[in-house]
Amino acid sequence: MRIAVAADNAGVALKDTLARMMREDDRVAEVTDFGVPDDSDDRAYPLLGLAAAQAVAHGEADRAVLVCGTGIGMAISANKVEGIRATVAHDSYSAERSIRSNDCQVLCLGGRVIGPELAKKIVDEWLGYEFDPTSASAEKVAHITAFEQDS
Repeated sequence: MRIAVAADNAGVALKDTLARMMREDDRVAEVTDFGVPDDSDDRAYPLLGLAAAQAVAHGEADRAVLVCGTGIGMAISANKVEGIRATVAHDSYSAERSIRSNDCQVLCLGGRVIGPELAKKIVDEWLGYEFDPTSASAEKVAHITAFEQDS
């Protein structure tokens, strides 16, 4: 799996922790970091989240993990990219359902909301989930995709 990561200066420490963890995970072939490199870089989260989400939409990455202060701004930004479904999830169940029920490719976390150990646990679990295109949820996801493509 190829993972894109990005964070603003409010989320860079957590992003770096998660990127290190994923680079050591056998399920992850590649982690591409869209920034920021450190907390002195004050680029706005939409620029970073959009770039990472576009990498997923264009097939350059399979999924993305985005971090800002709350995760909300990154999720809003990523969801503006056609074909992307992004979620904020700070608990295991929501992260699981984001993939299994909604086929989300982008997980957003809040560096000011969640601690690093819980974030690592959630990302570790999230990497193992897959969407089942034969599930009852597939029709619901298809409605979202059709609306997006018709708009």
